[in-house]
Amino acid sequence: MANYSFEDDLKTVSLMDGANQQKTDEDVRNDVLRKAREHDLPVTPKQVTVQRVNTPGTAAVYVAVDYSVTINLPGYPVDMHFNPSSGNKGF
Repeated sequence: MANYSFEDDLKTVSLMDGANQQKTDEDVRNDVLRKAREHDLPVTPKQVTVQRVNTPGTAAVYVAVDYSVTINLPGYPVDMHFNPSSGNKGF
């Protein structure tokens, strides 16, 4: 469930941070990490990809995260891999 909420947060981060030309890639990465902490997800800065596409008059931001979570089921643990991403198309 946390991954679905986190995906929604990624959409918001890419939209809001993409619209703000003052935000650096590091600022975007920090916003993603803050959202991951809010959902108790084990995400490190190296697992966050931020790409910008700047064309005259528009700015777009693509954000992707690659992480795994161990789920302890009765009798054995299972590693679940997630790769949520989001991007805005600019204005």
